[in-house]
Amino acid sequence: MPPAVGRGLAGSELRPRRGRCGLQAARAVGRDVATEAAAQSPKRPARGSRRFEAAGRWAVLALVTLLSFATRFHRLDEPPHVCWDETHFGKMGSYYINRTFFFDVHPPLGKMLIGLAGYLSGYDGTFLFQRPGDKYEHHSYIGMRGFCAFLGSWLIPFAYLTVLDLSKSLPAALLTAALLTFDTGCLTLSQYILLDPILMFFIMAAMLSMVKYNSCADRPFSAPWWFWLSLTGISLAGALGVKFVGLFIVLQVGLNTISDLWHLFGDLSLSLVTVGKHLTARILCLIVLPLVLYTATFAVHFMVLSKSGPGDGFFSSAFQARLSGNNLHNASIPEHLAYGSVITVKNLRMAIGYLHSHRHLYPEGIGARQQQVTTYLHKDYNNLWIVKKHNTNSDPLDPSYPVEFVRHGDIIRLEHKETSRNLHSHYHEAPLTRKHYQVTGYGIGNNGLKPKDNEFTSKPWHWPINYQGLRFSGINDTDFRVYLLGNPVVWWLNLLSIVLYLLSGSIIAIAMQRGVQLPAEVEGLSQVLLRGGGQVLLGWMLHYFPFFLMGRILYFHHYFPAMLFSSMLTGILWDTLLRLCAWGLASFSLARGIHVLGVLSLLLGTAYSFYLFHPLAYGMVGPLSQDPQSPMAGLRWMESWDF
Repeated sequence: MPPAVGRGLAGSELRPRRGRCGLQAARAVGRDVATEAAAQSPKRPARGSRRFEAAGRWAVLALVTLLSFATRFHRLDEPPHVCWDETHFGKMGSYYINRTFFFDVHPPLGKMLIGLAGYLSGYDGTFLFQRPGDKYEHHSYIGMRGFCAFLGSWLIPFAYLTVLDLSKSLPAALLTAALLTFDTGCLTLSQYILLDPILMFFIMAAMLSMVKYNSCADRPFSAPWWFWLSLTGISLAGALGVKFVGLFIVLQVGLNTISDLWHLFGDLSLSLVTVGKHLTARILCLIVLPLVLYTATFAVHFMVLSKSGPGDGFFSSAFQARLSGNNLHNASIPEHLAYGSVITVKNLRMAIGYLHSHRHLYPEGIGARQQQVTTYLHKDYNNLWIVKKHNTNSDPLDPSYPVEFVRHGDIIRLEHKETSRNLHSHYHEAPLTRKHYQVTGYGIGNNGLKPKDNEFTSKPWHWPINYQGLRFSGINDTDFRVYLLGNPVVWWLNLLSIVLYLLSGSIIAIAMQRGVQLPAEVEGLSQVLLRGGGQVLLGWMLHYFPFFLMGRILYFHHYFPAMLFSSMLTGILWDTLLRLCAWGLASFSLARGIHVLGVLSLLLGTAYSFYLFHPLAYGMVGPLSQDPQSPMAGLRWMESWDF
């Protein structure tokens, strides 16, 4: 479905409204579509009525936000030990506090914010974060968890406001808020020291800001328009600065901007100078500003991390020499290399790695079954090689032999220090680049070695059906067990909604394209479904389908940004379908009751399902699910769920 590039429509509202930004954009909130269509009045509502309506909107938003924070901060201190990937990101927060250099595949912003939260909350950076299950004891960890929970709590009000702006429907926004509030998966991810709540915060902030500046399209270059456009760029920098998958929301904003500019270019009432101003504003706010902020995060990263650490091996020797505590710090380069020297060999390209070998053989079918030789990005004893003469086995460290330097043109032999295998090549194809030959470690103490078994990974098709979760903590009936799994009622409703949207949206789009005359109420709701629903469907697709093209290891938690968009689609879809059903099946006096009853049923259903599955997020102790005495007895609806 085409994405929304302008304002959402509600009820029989078929003409664009002027000045729809800020609080004015939600003026139609709470009105029933049928009522608005049937009882249009030329009289403006009384000032007292407008004030009461605005107070009601703020009260609902406050209630949604309060419930979100309450669920995310409840039992935040449990369990008081390291859970799942807290080992990585808690440790990286400690590196920032200690100013110890490290390298990670993700950009630095998320870890810097975690470190800052720990520092401000009294954490001294001394906890090791070695393995899941390690007790925090006296170390202050609540500040870092609280920071992630704080950002994760804003996902619900952000989604609420986004749907409210796209649909102009309070029930649709409330249904979306309920789906995310009562989802055990979103709750679990928000309560631990992880990058996911930080990433999703910036994704949803960018989405909300984009929708808001679209709603100000009739007031270009006004203060609210500049504010939301600039905030969109800041949020894009934040999303990309946490993880590279932030590129997906960058792509969505980019597609929206291209569509917006294309429509402006076709508006003959605008001069080319005005169109140029629009283009310049978007370049400054959506390209230049995010790039400046993104680059600034790396500048801070390198300024703060001034001590040698586990990540400096990724960089050149010249860079390592700048880090205090590094063995190359202020060291001079030797002029001669002697036989018997222990050396490391590093590729000239940055972050390519050291020449490395280990006690594993190449698997069957990959050339000769000899010891693997690879590159490795970390400093390690398996990176060490001894320089020896090619035609003798004498020990160059024997004191009876004089020191002999390697001369230009000498043929040398490199022996792996840890396994005593010689660096070797032969006429077998390399395992990856078939145009090259295989490099191995060759020698006699390796016939019994086997290659490491592949790690089980999640598949993208598993995610929307909630096929399998992740064990955050605990494995038996004596442990405090936390299991990352989506609320199945929420997730399966989202999956059904995607199918129904594709079906109903296609029918409506075809009918409108063929010029079918629809009643005013149906046409207004159809515009909401196609534009508002199309915008969030595009977000779901952009945050989900690229994972099918990735060759990296994938886990269940990678789907949660897409899940945010599918929940917003569910809110818009079911509110629209219920209104259409009420309009078609009942008189006006009964239509509102049908719509309200349907929305309340969905709200109560998701709340009750959360009551059933909340131990997954807040923790379980006692028998496993197959035991009748377990708190999760009878709730293991799929065999693949492992709680």
